Amino acid sequence: MTTALYFHPDGYTMGGPKLMGRNAAGNSFLRGWLAHSAQREAVALVEHAEHAQVFRDLCAQHAPTRPTRVLGPAQLADGGATRVYYPGPNIHELAWQRQLLGRAKFSLTGITHTTASAGAMDAIAELLTAPLAPWDALICTSAAVVQTVRSVLEAQADYLRWRLGATIFAPPLLPLIPLGINAADFAFTPAQRATARARIGAAPDTLIVLFAGRLSFHTKAHPLAMYQALARAQAATGARLHLVECGWHANEFIAKAFAEAAQAACPQVPVTVLDGRRAEDRTAAWAGADFFCSLSDNVQETYGLTPLEAMAAGLPVVVSDWDGYRETVRDQIDGFRVPTLMPLAPLGGDLALRHALGADTYDQYCGHTSQLVAVDVAATAAAFEKLIRAPELRARMGAAGRARAQEFDWSVIVRRYEDLWRHLDEVRRDHKDERTAARNPWPARMDPFAAFAGYATQTLAPTMRLRLARDDAGEALARWRAPAMVKFSALAAPSVDECNTVLARLTRGPATAGQLVAEFAPERRPLVFRRLVWLAKLGVIELEANP
Repeated sequence: MTTALYFHPDGYTMGGPKLMGRNAAGNSFLRGWLAHSAQREAVALVEHAEHAQVFRDLCAQHAPTRPTRVLGPAQLADGGATRVYYPGPNIHELAWQRQLLGRAKFSLTGITHTTASAGAMDAIAELLTAPLAPWDALICTSAAVVQTVRSVLEAQADYLRWRLGATIFAPPLLPLIPLGINAADFAFTPAQRATARARIGAAPDTLIVLFAGRLSFHTKAHPLAMYQALARAQAATGARLHLVECGWHANEFIAKAFAEAAQAACPQVPVTVLDGRRAEDRTAAWAGADFFCSLSDNVQETYGLTPLEAMAAGLPVVVSDWDGYRETVRDQIDGFRVPTLMPLAPLGGDLALRHALGADTYDQYCGHTSQLVAVDVAATAAAFEKLIRAPELRARMGAAGRARAQEFDWSVIVRRYEDLWRHLDEVRRDHKDERTAARNPWPARMDPFAAFAGYATQTLAPTMRLRLARDDAGEALARWRAPAMVKFSALAAPSVDECNTVLARLTRGPATAGQLVAEFAPERRPLVFRRLVWLAKLGVIELEANP
């Protein structure tokens, strides 16, 4: 059994100017899969030829001894892969393509990242109407995500019952498999720690508090609760604190907003901003910190890798009790999870409506929603105070977190992926579908001669009689098939052998289309039949006039 990774550089690389969580997660997955997969070859499915070399380069960088193979979409028909992994929830698109090849050709596995965007929500809703099979799966990275996906599917099923009277729904499996990390990336030596702290400019008795992630108050984590809690904790303990924000601002307005809020809420705490898109800055942030904080309050977040990365670095963590965070961070063991509060439904209906109608962008929708999510500032400050006052607590929680992070190392998580794929193989192998195949497997991508049958005056039938349109048909054919505007379509043009056979037969007199194709082997007849129209297009043959 062969797993092919659907490969587009955007899904697996971190070199772009706008580093997003899905880029980091995809890159981490690829490295982990290359390091720990039991499959001998690294196989990619690419739609664009230039992406093949990017895939090979990444494999050469991270797994130089592993052979690579690249498939184009057409090779799926030849059994080049029995499983396809897509780095997002949009597996419905590949499911429609598979319809044209055969539902049992291969299994599909997608994965959730953010579920809040219109694109992600649409992709989830499509799972009920796309031709997915029992051997397909959408990996959900947290229990909170499973709940969201099921809520959308249930709402979509209610709509389909109301609109179409639908009674049969067959969503894919929704296995819960967390994102992984390459834990060894976050092991730092004392020398690295000393260098990092010197670069940040922190005195020996200063405690460095780290936030890592995109610096966006409206689509990631609003920093005001963290700033207020730091000010309270510093005032209560008298400690010297230094905040490091490792990430990037989308624009100058956002950068100024962060600086303004920090100055207003915690003016006595120095703030250093490092560029999270640069590997050396990320290393300095992780190596130099004493503890970590991420108070996510945004529906855009669904899992959160940075708390796991902090734990792998041996840092105690203070995080909000929010979706995936509560499944990685153990409260009072690896750090502290502080409570969050949001309104009841349906009090956000106007926010959804504005987004749906285009009055608000996705960023605005996330921003308005996050403004109505509260993180407990007092609980955050209390957690900071405990960590500030007790070096032994920081050490104990850091050690517990480091051990906990090993459970999420890709060496463990990749095995869960492969267990899932083996299960899907069994389901696909054993499934018996008693239904007849759909007459049009993909209605929106029908045979053009069916979809547009009403366009032409008539369609070629086997009983229609054809004849040579000119005495020098052979010479004319050679002349007219040479121009670029004719020879560009190898799919349409008959071979030289096919042309010669047809013209030789018509030299003896008119014949029906059925008689002309009877000269060929049965498997070639359908293509030769349609190519008769190509010969007519060039004015080499023509329909015999009706008597």
